[in-house]
Amino acid sequence: MSNAALTAGGRLAGDLLERLAQATTDAPGITRVAYGPGERFAHDLVRDEAEKLGATARTDAAGNLYLTLKGCDPDLPAIVIGSHLDSVPHGGNFDGAAGVVAGLAVMAELVGQGIRLPRDLIVLATRAEEAVWFPLSYPGSQAALGLLEPVALEAKRSDSGRTLADHMLEEGFDPEAVRRGVPGIDAGRIAAFVEVHIEQGPRLVAFGAPVGIVTGIAGGFRYVDAKCFGAYGHSGAEPRFARHDSVLGFADLVAGLEAEWDALEREGHEAAITFGRVESDPTQHGGSRVLGELRFTLDVRSAEAAVLERIEARLHALFAEVGAKRGVSFEAGPGFTWEPATMSRALIARLDRAATELQIQAPHVPSGAGHDAATFADAGIPTAMLFVRNENGSHNPHEAMEIADLDQAIRLLLRFVTDFDNPLGQP
Repeated sequence: MSNAALTAGGRLAGDLLERLAQATTDAPGITRVAYGPGERFAHDLVRDEAEKLGATARTDAAGNLYLTLKGCDPDLPAIVIGSHLDSVPHGGNFDGAAGVVAGLAVMAELVGQGIRLPRDLIVLATRAEEAVWFPLSYPGSQAALGLLEPVALEAKRSDSGRTLADHMLEEGFDPEAVRRGVPGIDAGRIAAFVEVHIEQGPRLVAFGAPVGIVTGIAGGFRYVDAKCFGAYGHSGAEPRFARHDSVLGFADLVAGLEAEWDALEREGHEAAITFGRVESDPTQHGGSRVLGELRFTLDVRSAEAAVLERIEARLHALFAEVGAKRGVSFEAGPGFTWEPATMSRALIARLDRAATELQIQAPHVPSGAGHDAATFADAGIPTAMLFVRNENGSHNPHEAMEIADLDQAIRLLLRFVTDFDNPLGQP
């Protein structure tokens, strides 16, 4: 699709993403640190663009940004389209940001076509969605609904070592109001929350479809600094029966969880188990030593709460079994969890209808990764997600979303919001 064939909103979205990339490039990718200069630039950029369209802008105590295009009846709950603007270090340009600019694109289409919705349309840009910065699940969107646990404000940012509260304050926000649970938006004032996001897996590419409608978001748990303790020994002098080898203990743990994953898949369940970082102490390890300590991270995800519980139970059983077999011990260390989220069937039906009317191929797909949408769904707010086709995964510089595909999501969203209060559009 040529640029001329895009909607005006699609062209705006492409322009904003290009300006974001230019301003936040951090070779080999882009970096927009949560509560840092890159995220700040992105929030200022979308605020300026929304105000040009006639929208009003406000921030809440946590720095989430609400861009409101007024509808005919301010008493009606609003439609909210939102996502985040931070990124992982040296990541791609589209993760999170594509969803915010898609919301602005819908706003631009409404203004350009002279359409005033019956209810307010709010584009929400959340803060700090990427857990790489703070070991928390969706602190921005949690704070938006007044749900962030006060202890979360003491979480330390990975690069600075300073707390979330410190960084909020530094950016001009009010962590004490967040601590008191002051919401940025009342859940009862949201008729629907919709998030657009690049797909972070290969399903839409395999389907040959530009857009997908998300059925649910996986929950999960993560241990960020787990350890296997054995005993250091000389590789030649330490006989096998006397060894306490942390490598073999860790290998048995991996094999045991892999066997559990196999069993779950045979039973028709989906899960993802990832040991993302495995390391030993370079001041202690050596080519002629039995390794006495090994550190690792563990990330487990599933859309089924019962599957997560089963894997966690097996993990701790393996700690005991492998410990006894290998003469090692395990320490899970600090961790955090996030709940699975189911998308609204009624909103999925509306999106299905819009896709059919527009002749857009939009298969149903699950989300293995977490998103801000999960916060809104867990709060009982009708929630939906659209994925946009994207090659090469996410959280890397090689994200490859086409603006033409994002434009299809924009068209779908535009039909969704304009039909929302049409009785003929009722599911």
